[in-house]
Amino acid sequence: MPALPARKGLQGLRSRMSRTFPPNLARLMLLCCAALWGGSYLMAKRAMTQIPPQWLMAVRMIGACLIMLALFHRSILHAMSRRIIVPALIVGVTYYGTMCLEMIGLKTIDPGRSAFLTAVYCVLVPFATWMILGRRPGMLNVVAGVICMMGVGFVALRTGTGSMALSSGDMLTLLCGVVCSVNLVYLGHYARSINPIALTFVQFAVAGVLFVISALLTEPMPNASWGTPVVIWSLLYLVVGATTAAQIMQNIGLAHVPASSAAIIMCTESLFSVSFSVLAGVETLGWNALVGFALIFTAVVLSVIAPRAASRRIVPTSSQ
Repeated sequence: MPALPARKGLQGLRSRMSRTFPPNLARLMLLCCAALWGGSYLMAKRAMTQIPPQWLMAVRMIGACLIMLALFHRSILHAMSRRIIVPALIVGVTYYGTMCLEMIGLKTIDPGRSAFLTAVYCVLVPFATWMILGRRPGMLNVVAGVICMMGVGFVALRTGTGSMALSSGDMLTLLCGVVCSVNLVYLGHYARSINPIALTFVQFAVAGVLFVISALLTEPMPNASWGTPVVIWSLLYLVVGATTAAQIMQNIGLAHVPASSAAIIMCTESLFSVSFSVLAGVETLGWNALVGFALIFTAVVLSVIAPRAASRRIVPTSSQ
């Protein structure tokens, strides 16, 4: 049969590419991926001046599904069966919860602040793994958790008064980190037996349907303001850049860079976010925020380098 040699040829080509793919290029792709994720907070914040958060995410999810279907329709359609229904619902609902909480929180807090508070999911993943799969976190994970809580405390510190307070946006964003950690554990668990591309597609599809339903029930209908340049460019960035392109670069990078190194590179997402936000004049940082962000970032790095067996490590990926 002619298909068999073609398949072998394709596998051989992939094998040669895997051996010859430059590791530094793979690291650069992961860094670009983190930068795209980091910029998504600012772009989403700007888009939400004209478009409500639920509709924004509905368009983003549906757009991402259409692009993925065009690029990977064979892999996706091949994986569609009864066995994917339950995983699709679990990862789709938890992803919807993650993005819904993050976007609503982002309406009232700065993009960089949102990125760092969301990043606590990296610290929470080992504990969510313990709750769901029964795998105990290591001592370094516990230390990272304590450092992370200290970082959140500094972020909450009000300069001049010495008191601590978290806004409703802060609380929703921290809750987003909790739900995101659960989503990642289930993604890592199901990706061992289900095509990861198909799993990502059904996650976006389920979340997209939920966003359309919730937008129809709770938000105003589309209007002419959605056609403004800021909305169009933001949506293009979020759908094509931060979702599709970033996902492809992440998948390639993870195939050629050790998990521990890849995780540290991708954790720079929050650094990119706050840098873009400050450069755009959207956000200013006080000393307490700088200390808090530094502590949270330290906790994230400790979490991703915690000594665990490579087969059991879940490499943190962005909630974006």
